[in-house]
Order: sequence, then structure tokens, then C-alpha cells
Amino acid sequence: MADRLIYLGADERPLEGGWTILISEAGHFASPDAIHRPAARLPAPVPGTVAEALSKAGLFDPENPQPLDGKDAWYFRSLEGEAPGPAVLRFSGLATIAEVFLNGVLVLSSDSMFESHDLPVTLTGEDQLAICFRALGPHLARRGPRARWRPQMMSHQGLRLIRTTALGYMPGWCPEIHAAGPWRPISLIRPAKHSLSDVQIRSNLTEDDTGTLSVSLRLAGEHGRSATAITLHCAGQEAAFTRQADGSYTAELSLPGIQPWWPRTHGEPKLYDIGLTIDGEPHSLGLTGFRTVRIDRGTDGKDFAILVNGQRVFCRGAVWTSADITRLPGRSEDYAPWLMRAVEAGMNLIRIGGTMAYETPDFFRLCDQLGLLVWQDLMFANFDYPAADDAFMAHVACEVDQLLTGIQTSPSLAIVCGGSEIYQQGAMLGLPESTWKGAFCEQVLKDLTAASRPDVPYVVNSPSGGAMPFSPNEGVSHYYGVGAYCRPLDDARRADVRFAAESLAFANIPQQRTLDAHLAVPPVHDPRWKARVPRDRSASWDFEDVRDHYLALLYDVDPTRLRRENLPRYLHLSRAVTGEVIEETFAEWRRPSSSCNGALIWTLQDLMPGAGWGVIDSTGEPKPVWYAARRAFAPLKVIVTDEGTNGLDVHVLNETAIAKTLTLEVTCLRDGKTPVVTGKRLMTLPPRDALTVACTDLFGAFFDTTYAFRFGPPSHDVTVATLVESETGDIVSQAFHFPQGRAIAMHDVGITATLVEDNGLWCIDLTADGFVQSVHVDLEAYRAEDDWFHLAPAQTRRIRLLPRDGAAAGQKPAGEITTAGSGRTVRF
Repeated sequence: MADRLIYLGADERPLEGGWTILISEAGHFASPDAIHRPAARLPAPVPGTVAEALSKAGLFDPENPQPLDGKDAWYFRSLEGEAPGPAVLRFSGLATIAEVFLNGVLVLSSDSMFESHDLPVTLTGEDQLAICFRALGPHLARRGPRARWRPQMMSHQGLRLIRTTALGYMPGWCPEIHAAGPWRPISLIRPAKHSLSDVQIRSNLTEDDTGTLSVSLRLAGEHGRSATAITLHCAGQEAAFTRQADGSYTAELSLPGIQPWWPRTHGEPKLYDIGLTIDGEPHSLGLTGFRTVRIDRGTDGKDFAILVNGQRVFCRGAVWTSADITRLPGRSEDYAPWLMRAVEAGMNLIRIGGTMAYETPDFFRLCDQLGLLVWQDLMFANFDYPAADDAFMAHVACEVDQLLTGIQTSPSLAIVCGGSEIYQQGAMLGLPESTWKGAFCEQVLKDLTAASRPDVPYVVNSPSGGAMPFSPNEGVSHYYGVGAYCRPLDDARRADVRFAAESLAFANIPQQRTLDAHLAVPPVHDPRWKARVPRDRSASWDFEDVRDHYLALLYDVDPTRLRRENLPRYLHLSRAVTGEVIEETFAEWRRPSSSCNGALIWTLQDLMPGAGWGVIDSTGEPKPVWYAARRAFAPLKVIVTDEGTNGLDVHVLNETAIAKTLTLEVTCLRDGKTPVVTGKRLMTLPPRDALTVACTDLFGAFFDTTYAFRFGPPSHDVTVATLVESETGDIVSQAFHFPQGRAIAMHDVGITATLVEDNGLWCIDLTADGFVQSVHVDLEAYRAEDDWFHLAPAQTRRIRLLPRDGAAAGQKPAGEITTAGSGRTVRF
């Protein structure tokens, strides 16, 4: 395959402005010379998509999309005024069947969305550039090699033959917005005297915290054939390159005592610059971090745990969808709001699933800086791919090489996976293992990954392992026992989950402010509302039905009747319930004796406003469930688990890199107010350690905390475990247990809210004389740091208020507070 050169010191200019677009019937124009309607052209952003250009012109509604895969889209740009002479046109991504014309001559054809192209040209100063993105529909209709199975979730079986995203072709999962256009940048490059090819950079970490950095490269351009003085620099050390017999240059650095790169939950994501000096001229090859990542399969080969720098990391996070399904953007400023929300929620792993699209190196650079691990599926999902087709496999080899070499310095890349639900799809259709398990995922993609990123573990498919590839008790699973399959909450333990690469999908309702601005329709049964609720294609239920199942289970209500008779209460409980399920499920999974080593929520963000899977809505506003995930994911945390006749266990987790001195207090309350029994313990927890304490040990005597023995009427309705930072007295974590269920512990209790200023920040102090469930703080110009939380009595809970964009400096907060147990609203 053609190597993409690194042009050191080159004049590289993005060709962003000056583009126009014209939409035509499929195949109507063979070349740009046949088009004589400049007045019909519209301005077009580049990088960008056809949907974006039409949307800006008012000709496409992303919330009610029309199919775009039946039209050709022509992009035009003049290069007049560019200096004559040699140059390189770099096309970083063309979606999907594209023809590039320079001065009316076809100079490049591309039929993969996932490949970039460098096109050497000689400019005259009067050049015209045109790109035709051919209608994908006719290509989807073409027949290829016979498939051994047909996924139901995809609207076009022809997707398996074309290297493009499945986004837009999954009814019930995402809007029908088809990817077309120059979705990645187009640049004009004037090479300087130094160009690099075959660049391989390997950074690693030994057991004694010695960093190793090895670089090999070839010189192209002016000095490509002559001996040149090249020096490698990193972390204050340097080494000279040695020219090898084959003409390549190699250098290696040993960096004793290097500070490792850690995911942010477990340490600092330390990065170092890789410097290159050629004949005295300094250049940068980017930032890297030194870490090791490996998979621990356990002594029986059935486990799946990610070890970073030898430390077992409980991975939690979510599955990425897209920063914007209309634009498919790839810049740091597009990714940053979403990834910052992930970090704020305590996530340490983001998975880019095989049904999505590859993101740019900017995504990984941000994850490097933020300390977010990345699980990267290769873009293969559900289909039986034509692995015997040489042309198809050449595209596969090219896209994997370009993807992984482009991010070869990124320490955040933790897993490369052969795709999503290929094995599961075949197995669920009743096909034998010999049909759905083969060399494509088992060997070909594994070898391609190892060639570019030998430091990153490879997983054959997600899910995989167990008696069936989707069995949660071995390897990697997609766990929806609690969730889509409506199993009781204790199934999270019974299933013996090892690692859930996706889990816990619900129709999560956004905050009311988002609905008022973007989906102001009667909720739940309006067809416009239901169009935004995700569902599996051909299923007789949707994910709102799943949410209602747990609403009935946790709150002992009839969702249908409650919705009809008291819609505000139905919405409040519906917003709260998915967070309650997530907190309780992750409590099971994070307890020290759990079999689970990590789980990711499906998904991080919605693609449209509404009750989608995302924990963040499509506007960037955290949903109520996001706050629950933030509490569930905290690296310093207290957890309670019901162990039946063994009582209530309290687990204290410290995943941070420093020891913590903490006070643990557990109190059982009658009627949500009166302490029946209490216990307290001062402890010092070492870094990255955990402790389990039985409540009876704290109390010093037997007490039926779980109401398992049922000796007479229950003596309490809620247990509160509070973890306090001993040095500051701040509450760092709380956990709650409801021995009789949440409905019994629902009390009509008033709340007192007091606005205070603390070090220049507005805060709100909340107190109550009884236990309060699911407190919601709604403000116009501010967002509460925590929301939809439980409030224990006889405590003051201070909530920081974070200014929203556009809030006036020093503006006094105003808003209201509502709770699950009271119809009253507290305004302030």
C-alpha cells in the first residue's frame, strides 16, 4: 500500500473555504465538464458532509431526514492563484464512492470512507478541483458473494461489501442521515526538504519503570539518498540515529525512572514530547506516554481484565456514537465537550463501536491528555464479510494500517477489537461455530493490528468467549440481562459478568430544559416522541418499555396508570429510575469480590433530542442518568450490597494513587428520620486498594440490616453509608440501601435551600429533617454539580453551581428544587 509521508516543515494549508456543492440525479453527469449550472450550486463546508451543506441551506432537516444515498453530490473549488509547481493534494477521508477531477481529468477514484489519499500534482495557477460523491444506493443494491447470514438490524445487506459507516442504516438506532462528502480535511501541501516515510514509533514501560522509546524511519525528499545527522530526543535524553543497510534510520532511548501514563482514575496521564533533529533543524513527532496494557484471562482462561502498568483497572465508561451525526466532525473542539463530560463523570474508558465511524487522531490526543483509555473496534459489525475478496481485503489492510499508524504514539489506545457482534449475530441465528468464527477476525485483523500497534492487545470480537460468544460469564460480553431483557437487578451478580463492552441500555429522558427547547411535544405517546425512542428492528417492544419495567419494579407503581393520572410524577420517577438501576448494578460489579472487571454503558451521547440511549443528550446537556453514572464511577467510593442472611456489606474503594484517611459511618433510619442503629470507623486506605466491612462489625452486635430474618415488623426503611474525608470533613461518597424497597422509603419531607458563596463560586446548601429521594436542582443560568441524588437527614449537603455558557458574571442563581417523594417545589 502507498505510504503516507510526513512532510516536516512543509507548507500545509487546509482547503476549507471556497467550496460549492451541486446535487444531481445518480449518474446524470459523468464529469464536471458536463455541468453548466453554477447558479444551482450552494456553499459547502469542508471538511463536512452533504447533509451539513444542505442543512445550512435549509434544504435538509436532520430531525426528519430524507435519504441522500440516491443522489450524486458534486463539490467544486477553484485553485486559481495558487503558485504553479509541484504540490500534494491530501484527501484525509472521502465518503464514500468518490471521483476526484483536476481540470476536468479524473485523477483519483476512492471507494472507501476510511482511507486517506495523497495525490501528487503539478499546479498551473489556473486549476479547478471537483469531487463527485456518487450515490451509494446503486452500490448497496449490487450483489456480491453470497452471505451466510443476514443481520436484521441493518436496512441494506449491501453494506457488508462497501467500506462505509453503518450510521444512518440502522432503523430504530439512529436517524437516517447518510454519510456522504469530504468528511475529513482536504489540504494542499508544498513539501519542504525533509519528508519521512515508514515511520515506526514504539514506546513502552518495563517493570522497573524504565521507559523505552524506539523510532525507525526513512528519509525522502532532498536528503533521502545521503547520510544525514539525525537525533532523537525525549524526556531530557537523546540518541543518534544509525543508518541501516536498507537505508532506514533507527534510534532507541532508555529512560530510567520515567513517570508512567495512567488513566485519570488511577494516576496522572503523563505525556512526553518526541523530538527529532535533522541537520540541526528541530521537529516534533508528537506526544507519547509510557505504559503497558495487557489482558489477564485468569488461570482458567475465562476471565477478562485490563491491566495498566501491571495494575488491574476496573474499567467504566460508555460507548461513543458521534460528536454530530449530521456533520461527522473530527476536530479537537468538536470532541472536547463530550470527552470532558466523560472525564467529569469519572469514566476511564471510551469504546468506539464497530457500528460507528473512525475518529481522527485529535480524538486520541485528547484522550491521551485527559487520561481516558480507548477501546477501538475496527469498523466491522454483524455482517458476514467477503474475506475471500482480494479487493475488499486490500481496503481492509489499508484502513487498519492508516488508522493505527496515525495514532501510534497514543498511550490511550488500550484495545483493538475485530468488530462488533459478528460472532454473536451468527451464533444467535443458530449457525455452527465453524460458520461464524474464522480467520478474518481470528488472524487477519489480529496480524494487521500487531504490525502497527504491537503494544496494544487485540480482541477478536465483541462479544466473544463462553459457551456462546454472548455468554457473560466468560471473556467479553454485551450484557443486557439487567436492561433490555428485563431481568431482576440481582441478575447482575448471577450472570457472573467478566467484562461488559456494552450494557445497561435504557430510553434515558433528558432534562426538561432540553425537551422544552428541542422536543416540545406531549411525552411518551406522541408519535414525534416515540420516533426518538430507540428500539431493536422488528421487536415488539422499545427501550421505553424496558424503562417502565424497572419503574414498576423499583417504585411499586403501575407506569401506565401513573403516566395517565400524574404525568409530572411519572416523568420524575422515569428520570430517576435508570440512574438507580445503574448505581445499583455498578455497586454489584465494583465490590471487591465481584467477577466483573469493567462495564461500559450503551451509549455516551444521543444523536437527536429525545429519550435516547445516551447519558448525555444531543445538545451536550448531562441527563439525570449521567449524574448517577458519575456517582457510580467515582474512584473514591462507598458501596453497600445486600448479602441476604449474611447481612449488609459495606465496601470502601480507593482507586487513587495516594492513601486516604477516611471516616465511614453507617446509620439505619426508621421512617427516614429516626436513627435505629449506627456505627462508625476511622480507616486509612492505601492507594488502589479496597476494604469490605460487614455492618454488624461496625454496629458491634447483630442487627437485621437486610430484613432477611423477618423477626417481627421491619425496624427501618433505609440505611445510609457515608464516607467522609477525615482531614477536611467533606462527604466524598454516600450509598443507600432500601430493605423494604424504595416505595416504602418515599417520604414527603420538606427541604431547606440556602444560597451561599464559597471562594467566588455559588453553592446551595440543602438540609432536610428526613430522608429524601431523587432531589432535582433546576437552574436557568447554572448547572448543579450533582443532581438527582438522595439527601440524608441531619446533614448539610453543599452543591456547587457551575455557570452555563452565556451566564452573566456573578449572576445570582435562581431556580427550583423538586423531589421524588413530594409534590411540593422549593424555589430560590
